[in-house]
Amino acid sequence: MAKNVSRPHMPGYGILPESEGAGLLPFSFVEERMAAARNYWVCSVTPEGRPHAAPVWGLWHAGAFYFGTGDTSRKGRNLAANPAVVIHLESGDEAVILEGRAEPVEDAALLKTLDKAYKSKYNVPFHSALCVRPQVVFAWREADFPASATRFVLRGA
Repeated sequence: MAKNVSRPHMPGYGILPESEGAGLLPFSFVEERMAAARNYWVCSVTPEGRPHAAPVWGLWHAGAFYFGTGDTSRKGRNLAANPAVVIHLESGDEAVILEGRAEPVEDAALLKTLDKAYKSKYNVPFHSALCVRPQVVFAWREADFPASATRFVLRGA
């Protein structure tokens, strides 16, 4: 997965050039925190344009985030109308924010793999899944922000 790594554009926060400060974070920072987290926030937009955020359980698997939601839930209806989504962790101390598009998972073998991992993590079955393959990821550590602020452009952004 090719990654264009740089500093995020955040005027007023004293973001340093790539060559200064603690340095850019490796993508492993993102992967480790996404895999270890128990709770994630899904941010979508209603058809009327209002933002909506909801906590979910999910899995980081093979470079993508997977979670489930009911088709008639607010987030399910939002994502059916507009699949653009932001996923982020609970922590502001070690921030990871993904931007991407939610797509239904139809592959039976992948769903079986995800179900096994979900049962191991949460002790409940995983019936259906949406996949978010990140397009842009922001990450930083609060302890050395803004020196660690990093942006990864992965695809289509």
